[in-house]
Amino acid sequence: MAILEIKNISKVFEDNLVVDNISLNINQKEFFTLLGPSGCGKTTLLRMIAGFTKPDSGIILLDGIDITNLPPEKRPLHTIFQSYALFPHMTVFDNIAFPLKMAKWNKSKLIEQVEELLEDVQLTKFAHRYPHELSGGQKQRVAIARSLVDRPRILLLDEPLSALDARLREHMHVELVKLQEETGVTFIYVTHDQSEALALSSRIAVMNLGKVEQLDTPQDVYSKPETYFVADFLGKCNLLSAEVLAINHNIITLKVADILEFDLIIDEVENIIVGQKGWYSIRPEKVKAKRQDPDDEDLFSVKATVKGYYYYGDGTLYEFLLANGTKIQSMLSNNKATQASFFNDNSDVIIAFEPESGNFLVR
Repeated sequence: MAILEIKNISKVFEDNLVVDNISLNINQKEFFTLLGPSGCGKTTLLRMIAGFTKPDSGIILLDGIDITNLPPEKRPLHTIFQSYALFPHMTVFDNIAFPLKMAKWNKSKLIEQVEELLEDVQLTKFAHRYPHELSGGQKQRVAIARSLVDRPRILLLDEPLSALDARLREHMHVELVKLQEETGVTFIYVTHDQSEALALSSRIAVMNLGKVEQLDTPQDVYSKPETYFVADFLGKCNLLSAEVLAINHNIITLKVADILEFDLIIDEVENIIVGQKGWYSIRPEKVKAKRQDPDDEDLFSVKATVKGYYYYGDGTLYEFLLANGTKIQSMLSNNKATQASFFNDNSDVIIAFEPESGNFLVR
């Protein structure tokens, strides 16, 4: 069931259409992420949900009630920004308790609620410390606990982990998901970090130029991108020119990179016609490489030449060239005890993939 409904929301700044007629629903107890590059409109959309920015058109409904013109302090939601905005003169306990004191909670209930949150964010032994005595990750947890202490309907998070180092960010990913599940509060999270969005989210709205290009689960956004932008923005992806040669029920025959030809089973063919041009997208980890033809009828295979590789620790990214010079990348796992690479530059290999591992994207 939708807790938040965004209907035809638009915002213009100095003749620049920042948010362009966006409509989407966010469900109760969902970890929902707005993902996109800088300037795509994701933070502006979050600020309109929070009430800090007023939309030029459209409405926002919370639990079916129009809150479009409601001031921020009247909305049952909280926002966490990149800066944690902790009170430097207050202890961790008092920072977290502040919203409850303002709401004039009973003292015993206030203490019980704050102590529960301190335990949830693993800061019980830091309750009497001040912000300057905490690490970046601890400050982040205090900010989150303070925002959750009065159980808002929605928690808005605007790139809250961007100031943390990579290792601490990964730790906070686990903490955020755990807190969201334990409290049942709906999280709306803004980030430009693709791996962060994939790790945290129930659903992801990928934004570009003020629009939502795709709204789906992390698995489908990554494995089944619907547009060139989504395929290109989320991680590494081979994007090869493609043309539809034939259509037979739900099977299309594609000519890819001018020299590859194979059949692809797709869900919807209504908007596809013979002669239509687009792209075939396939992730590097879906492309296999062998020294000889693989004994698997489900795989499409073709000869290629190794033109370089990049070592990433757990995997090696290879770049292959087809006979006509088209580049295809393959990510191979480093699962051998001593060898970091499997192939040398300029060696001949057979690359292979299941056609259904990729998508046809209409131009």
